[in-house]
Amino acid sequence: MLVLLLHVVVLGLHSARAEEACTRTCPEACSCGSADRGCSVRCDRAGLLRVPAEFPCAVASIDLDRNGLRFLGERAFGTLPSLRRLSLRHNNLSFITPGAFKGLPRLAELRLAHNGDLRYLHARTFAALGRLRRLDLAACRLLSVPERLLAELPALRELAAFDNLFRRVPGALRGLANLTHAHLERSRIEAVAASSLQGLRRLRSLSLQANRVRTVHAGAFRDCGALEHLLLNDNLLAELPADAFRGLRRLHTLNLGGNALGRVARTWFASLAELELLYLDRNSIAFVEEGAFQNLSGLLALHLNGNQLTVLTWAAFQPGFFLGRLFLFRNPWRCDCSLEWLRDWMESSGHVADVPCASPGSVAGLDISQVAFGRSSDGLCVDPEELNFTVSSPGPSPEPAATTVSRFSSLLSKLLAPRAPVEEAANTTEGPVNASLSDSLPSVGVGGSSHSTLFLLGSSLLLSVAQHAVFFLQTY
Repeated sequence: MLVLLLHVVVLGLHSARAEEACTRTCPEACSCGSADRGCSVRCDRAGLLRVPAEFPCAVASIDLDRNGLRFLGERAFGTLPSLRRLSLRHNNLSFITPGAFKGLPRLAELRLAHNGDLRYLHARTFAALGRLRRLDLAACRLLSVPERLLAELPALRELAAFDNLFRRVPGALRGLANLTHAHLERSRIEAVAASSLQGLRRLRSLSLQANRVRTVHAGAFRDCGALEHLLLNDNLLAELPADAFRGLRRLHTLNLGGNALGRVARTWFASLAELELLYLDRNSIAFVEEGAFQNLSGLLALHLNGNQLTVLTWAAFQPGFFLGRLFLFRNPWRCDCSLEWLRDWMESSGHVADVPCASPGSVAGLDISQVAFGRSSDGLCVDPEELNFTVSSPGPSPEPAATTVSRFSSLLSKLLAPRAPVEEAANTTEGPVNASLSDSLPSVGVGGSSHSTLFLLGSSLLLSVAQHAVFFLQTY
C-alpha cells in the first residue's frame, strides 16, 4: 500500500513539473497545457503573421490554424524533438523553404490544408520527415506534385490531397509501399493511367470521386491487391475496360455512381468475390449483361437507382446469388413477365422497395409489388396488361340515368316507328342520329284511324315501362 502511495506521489510531482515546463515558455498570444499526450500549444486564431520564435522544448502538438502566416524559412520551428503533430491549416502560406521542418525528427502528422496560395512545393520540402505518417495538402490549389516530393517519406500512411488542380494522379504516389489511404477527390483528374498506382501494395482506400475521369486504363489497379474501398463516383466514365478491377480480391466497396455508364458488362466484377457494397446509381444504364453480378456472393447492397433500366433479368445474378438490399427506384421499368421474378423475390425477401412501373399503360404508376401476373393453361406467365386493366382499374364510371334513358328511348322510338313507303324512303336521306323523340314518333291527326291511336298508346306505355326499368337498375 505504501509503495502504491509513493508511486502516485511521484507521478503527481512529474505531472506538475511537466505542466510548469510547458507553460513557462508558452509563446505570447498562445495557450499551453499538458495532457495525456504531452505538452500542447494552441495558437489558432491568434492573428500571427510569423511563427513564434520559441516553443516549449517538450511540446508534442502545435496548432497554428487560421492565422496570417505567409512564409516558412529554414528550421522555422527550431529543434523540437518531441513534436508529433503540427497544424498550419487556413493560413496564407505561399512558399515553404526546403528544410523548413528540419529539427522535427519525430513529427508524425503535418496539416497544410487550405493554403490556397501555396500552389507549388519543392521536391525537398519534406526531406527531414522520415517518421511522417499523415500529410494533409487539401485545398492548396497545387498544380502538380514533384515526382520525388513523397519519396523521402517512407512511413507515410495517409495522404489527403483533395481540392487541388491536378489533371492526373500525381506520379509522386508511385512506389509508396506503406501508403494505406489516398484522398484525391475534387482535383480535376482526367484519367487513371496504367502506371498511376504502381507499387501501392498496401493501399486500402482510394478516393477519386468528383473529378473529371473519363478513362480508366486496363490494369490501372493491378498493384493494389490490398484495396478495400474504391470511390470513382461523380466522374465522366462512359465505359470501362473488361479487366478494370481485376485482382481486387479484397475490395469491399466500389462506387461508380454518378457517371455516364450505359451498360454493365459481365467481366467488370468477375474477380470481386468479397465485394459488399456496389454503387451504380445515377448513370445511364439501360442494359445489364447476363451474369454481370453472378460472382458477388457476399454483396450486401446493390444500387441501380436513377438509371434507364426497363428490364433486369434474374440471369444477371445467377447462379446461387444472395443479396441483402437492392435499390431500383427512379428507373422506367416495364412490368411484364420478365420482372415476375423480382416481384416474387420482393415478397419473399422484403429487401426491395419502391419499384414503380412506367409501362405498360395498364399498370403505369403501380409499384411492381401490386402487379398481378396470370398463368396460361400450359403454365406460362401472362403479361399483366389486360389482367391488371380489369382487376386494378375501377372501370368506366356509370353514365347518368338521364343519358341512358335518352339513348334507350331513341333506340326504342326507331324500332317502333312505322316504315315509310319504299318509293318515299328511296328519295330521303338518313335523318340526324340524335333526333328527338317527337321527331321519331309518327304524327297523329285529329281524324286519324283508331288503329294508329292504339299503336301510339301501346308504344308510349311500353316506352314508359322501359324508362322505369332502367331507372330501377341504375338506382340499385
